[in-house]
Amino acid sequence: MPLFDSILSPVSKIIDKVIPDPEARDRAKLELLKLENSQELQLLQASLSPIIAEASSSDPWTSRARPSFLYVIYAMILWALPMGLIGAFSPATARAIGEAMTAYLSGIPEPLYALFGTGYLGYSAMRQWGKTRGSDR
Repeated sequence: MPLFDSILSPVSKIIDKVIPDPEARDRAKLELLKLENSQELQLLQASLSPIIAEASSSDPWTSRARPSFLYVIYAMILWALPMGLIGAFSPATARAIGEAMTAYLSGIPEPLYALFGTGYLGYSAMRQWGKTRGSDR
């Protein structure tokens, strides 16, 4: 199991550093090896398989999904330039546009923001882990 093999070595090194007693360390490593055949490992693999499948997908829509979010943020930041020009010529119009955007964004339920943030941060952490492991470019 490639996933388990990639996890076993770092966890073994951590066990070597954290547990000073050689007997306790060997017991911990034995429990780790027993985990390989347990149902918990199968559940872990099942939960990670969609992420791995998405990461290895050659579909251009899948590969562009996360960068698209960054493009939306860039567009929101760049929107400040025309808003500055609108504000220079018509402050009331710029204020009305700003208030309408604020009202729209505050109408989105907080759980959706939390879900999006959690998913995006989780993806970023897994992507960074893959890069440090050398499996992602």
